[in-house]
Amino acid sequence: MPHLQYTAPGGRATRHPIVRALTSIGSSSECHLVLPGPEILPTHCTLIHEPGRFMLESAQRAAVFFVRGKKTRSHELRHGDVIAIGGVELVFSAVDELASPDAGRPAAAAPQSHDAIDAMKRLVDFSELLLRPGDLEHLLSELIDQVVALTRASKGFLVLADDSGNYQIRVARNLERQPVDDPAELLSDNILREVITSRQAQIISDAYSDTRFQSSLSVINLKLCSVMCVPLIVRGELLGVIYVGNDNVRDLFRAEQLETLKVFAAQAALFIKNVGLLVELREESAELAERLEQFKFGEIIGSCPQMIEVYNRVEKVAGTDITVLITGETGTGKELIAREVHNRSPRAKGPFITVNCGAIPENLIESELFGHLKGSFTGAIANQVGKFQAADKGTIFLDEVGELPLQLQVKLLRVLQERQIQRVGDAKTTPIDVRVVAATNRDLADEVRQGRFREDLFFRLNVIGVELPPLRERGDDVLLIARYHVKRYAKEYARDIDAAKAFAPSAVHAMMKFGWPGNIRQLENHIKKALVLAEGTQITAKDLDLELDLSGSPGAPTGEDETMPLAEAREVWQREYINKILARNNGNRTKTARDLGVDPRTIFRHLEKEGKDGA
Repeated sequence: MPHLQYTAPGGRATRHPIVRALTSIGSSSECHLVLPGPEILPTHCTLIHEPGRFMLESAQRAAVFFVRGKKTRSHELRHGDVIAIGGVELVFSAVDELASPDAGRPAAAAPQSHDAIDAMKRLVDFSELLLRPGDLEHLLSELIDQVVALTRASKGFLVLADDSGNYQIRVARNLERQPVDDPAELLSDNILREVITSRQAQIISDAYSDTRFQSSLSVINLKLCSVMCVPLIVRGELLGVIYVGNDNVRDLFRAEQLETLKVFAAQAALFIKNVGLLVELREESAELAERLEQFKFGEIIGSCPQMIEVYNRVEKVAGTDITVLITGETGTGKELIAREVHNRSPRAKGPFITVNCGAIPENLIESELFGHLKGSFTGAIANQVGKFQAADKGTIFLDEVGELPLQLQVKLLRVLQERQIQRVGDAKTTPIDVRVVAATNRDLADEVRQGRFREDLFFRLNVIGVELPPLRERGDDVLLIARYHVKRYAKEYARDIDAAKAFAPSAVHAMMKFGWPGNIRQLENHIKKALVLAEGTQITAKDLDLELDLSGSPGAPTGEDETMPLAEAREVWQREYINKILARNNGNRTKTARDLGVDPRTIFRHLEKEGKDGA
């Protein structure tokens, strides 16, 4: 058997059998033949074995060696040649006279066994490396370095690609673990496209002579020999290929190496896919955060036309001391609007005092609002400052003002007119400097007609009115607010759910259809419940505990869903969705068609059908 014989440290004669098509020689432990010495480079040279020929080549320009005392970088070895590399002498033997006829069999098996162990070790090392935090580029470069060292190729490439044939070289490395200059000039475009199209791993033993690539200019110009190319595929999606090659040795790669490279490719594909998903999630999260900031008005979230009108109204009224009455259903965010009126006013540095008029017992409301003196009634053991006095130089927010009893309404009216309060049990009045913002979910005009609310107090409170729309009328604000609450509560409930992709299609559809009688407060509670109950990384309609009435009642929960054929259900959903987009675009048919990605005639036909159905 051909071999190189040299004297190892300690004076022991050592023989290294030449069993590979390419044997790397250098001081690095990555090399097949490891030689000690400061003058020996990590990969100093390579011994290329072709049928009947042994070529010793320098791995780089600075790596020289001596053959029979002559300095060279390339030499075809002959039996008995003495090669000096650094301070080490090697003797080349083309035959092994001491070997028996059967000696080659176990010796031939040993390198294959060694290669398999080496491949497993490298795979384990790379897997451990992926578990540590690190830079993506470094990890991908390490992957290709491991593949090049394992296959003994002269260069390796990680190429990102898609099914349409487009590709981009992400990493290009050589045997020296260094980047390759002009990588696009060193690999075959035709071989890449062949693997991308077929999605099959390939070994090309002699690309230059392969009939499939005889017309390929890249193969002809590069005079390519051995090439091995494996696709990176995850769940049917093509991410790219790993490409390794050698321009000097034919038949360098074996089937076992291809199988090993497939294992590396599978590991790398999963890693690249996961990194891509992570980057995508981070970008979507950043985009969502940016959108939330863009659509936030203080602590209020929303971008529908009704809310924009509310924001504009608040901006105009905030700088004055005019009394504001905020109306809207329960849970629409009336207190948040009141806070924004205060925060954007000259009184922002003063106190903001909230009073829930519906939560205070009737016999204590007067004391709570205006204060009392010690001993003024049973239980008055000390003087108490009322909410109006506490809000001096600031704002008092009278929530659920429609719940005030009539006798208190008279006293409140006097306070608003005179800007003075009189504590319970006190004979004198105290001036106050307070701005009043009130809110109610009742129709106060109707309450006036029913005799339950004083008309003069209503006009005094309703100098500027701000009406908040119910959540069901705010369109896509539902999803915007829902994602905000996911982002807000996911960490609190220790859930690894990203707000940008938090909701499954069923959840999105359910939230958009549901009527939300409790408005934002109800939505918030459903989100909390879903974060606790959700099994995966996405929230479903079931997690939200929402049931939809497919018969057309907008967002009404039902005890038992009506069953209809799938085609009919699809038609109902499509009809309602087109109407929703039309409404968002104020009936603009052309814009609606563009938004939905359909021909404008589709929208015209839809409207004609709607007209016939409604006739």
